[in-house]
Amino acid sequence: MKIWISRHGQTNLNRDHLMQGRTDEPLNETGRRQARAARRAVEESLGEAPVFDAVYASPLDRAIETACILSGRPREEITIDSRITETDFGRYERRPYWALGPWMGLYWSCADYLPCPPTVEPLQSMRRRSASFLRDLEQAGEACGYDNVLVTCHGGITRTLIGYMENAPRGVVWRPRMKNCEIRVFESRGANRRFLRRILPATD
Repeated sequence: MKIWISRHGQTNLNRDHLMQGRTDEPLNETGRRQARAARRAVEESLGEAPVFDAVYASPLDRAIETACILSGRPREEITIDSRITETDFGRYERRPYWALGPWMGLYWSCADYLPCPPTVEPLQSMRRRSASFLRDLEQAGEACGYDNVLVTCHGGITRTLIGYMENAPRGVVWRPRMKNCEIRVFESRGANRRFLRRILPATD
């Protein structure tokens, strides 16, 4: 089974460089263009329109709409799973990047090694829910005979999802920084997982 992990398209909070966790901010027009460009990039990579056996998204609207555009499916056919929602940034929500302060600024750069700031979801919580989601997905894929599954979520949680797929050691889990509508494709065969490709939508 191939697992396609995608980050959502741009929102106004992304554009304005504000922290965006559980705030349910919709895609802006740039984000929708990015999602359409990502679908075209997938078509070019495969040589045909993508066909996903299942499509999963975070409960947040920006992830759901991106999943709909990427997959060509209506909202009612998207499986919503709260385990892949974005990190809870607590008191830092909607705060400008430049105003995070040293603790949060350093933590968000190397969360593997630093204590979590108060009110922010700890990295270990993100790792637990990522592992729980992917274990269940792999079991469902095996039981149902899935070939391709799309998972659309967020910049923070994609790091721990990818960390699980790559069995990343401490210090590496937090490294992948996915761009808006970037896709990373993994193959999962039982306990064997490997990275296949990275797909980036063409920029304007």
